[in-house]
Amino acid sequence: MRRLALVVLLAIAPPLHAEVPAWTDEPAELVRVIERADASRSAGNNLVAARLYCTAAAHGSLEAQYQLARLYIGPLRARRGRDTGHVLLALAAQRGHERAGKLLSTLRRPLPTPLERHLPTCLFTSAPLPPADREAVAPHAVVEHYVATLPPGQRSHARLVQKLAPRYKVDPRLALAIVRAESNFNPSARSPRNAMGLMQLIPDTAERFGVRDPFDPEQNVRGGLAYLKWLIARYDGDIARVAGAYNAGEGAVDRYNGVPPFAETEEYVRRILGFYRARRHVVGGRRRILFLLERGMRLVGRREASKRQRGSRVIDSSVASAPLSGLL
Repeated sequence: MRRLALVVLLAIAPPLHAEVPAWTDEPAELVRVIERADASRSAGNNLVAARLYCTAAAHGSLEAQYQLARLYIGPLRARRGRDTGHVLLALAAQRGHERAGKLLSTLRRPLPTPLERHLPTCLFTSAPLPPADREAVAPHAVVEHYVATLPPGQRSHARLVQKLAPRYKVDPRLALAIVRAESNFNPSARSPRNAMGLMQLIPDTAERFGVRDPFDPEQNVRGGLAYLKWLIARYDGDIARVAGAYNAGEGAVDRYNGVPPFAETEEYVRRILGFYRARRHVVGGRRRILFLLERGMRLVGRREASKRQRGSRVIDSSVASAPLSGLL
C-alpha cells in the first residue's frame, strides 16, 4: 500500500523543470539569456538550457546559477552527478538567493569539497553575452506571471493599472514599471516630498490632471496615466526621458537635455528600463499588434473574395453551382 501511495505521489508531483521562472531584476542582457534557456528547457533541450544558464551565471546572474543548479540536481545529474548542483546551489544561497536556500535545506547531506573541483568549467570560459535588443519589451507572459505572483492586495492594484493603461494609450507594462518603482502598489504611500498614492502624485500634478483624492486608487492611476501619456508625447516615446521626467520633472530633463545627473533619478530610470526593457514606448502594446494582425487578415480575405468573384465569370456553370465546401 505504501509503495502504491509513493507511485501515485511521484506521478502527480510536478517535474523539477516545471517551476515557472520567477521575476528577476537582473540586467536585460542577462534576463534575455535566461528566457532563452527557459524556452530550451521547456522544449526538453536541457543541454542547451544548461549552456545558456551557465553563460548568464558566468556574467553574474544568481537566477541563472540557481536554475543551472536545479538542472544538475535533476535532469542532468547523470552527466556530472548531484555534487555540481549542490555546490552551485550553496553558492547561490550564500549570495542571498532565497529559493536556492530553501532547496538547499532539503538536500540534507554534506557539501562536497573542495568546492572549486565541482564547478562547471563554463563558469570560467563563457562567451560574451549577446547584446540585448533595445526595441524588445518584456514579454507579456513574463510580466503576467510577475503580476500573478504578487500578494493579493498588490495584485488587485496591478490589475487596475493593466485595465486602465490602454485607455490612455500607455503600454500596461510601462505603467506597471512606474507604479512598482513609485509605490510598490501601495495606495496609501506618501513620500517625504508629499507625493501620494499608487503613482505618487504631488499636489500640483494631481490638480493638473483633475485628481481630487490622490489616495483613491482609480483616481490616482487615471491621473498618473494621463501625466504619463503627456510625457510620452512630449519626449516622443523615449523611455529614459519619460521616466526621468516622471521622477525629477520635465523641467529638469529639458534643462539637462536628457536624464538629470541625480543619483536618485539615474537609479529610477535604471529600474524602469530594467522592467520595461525597451528604450522606446510601444504604441498600443499587445492590443495594437492584435488589431494590426486582424486588419491584415481582413484585407487578405477581401482580396481573395474579390479574386474569386472575378474568376467566377469564366468558371463553368457546373462548377459554379457546386457546394462551397467542395471548392475550399
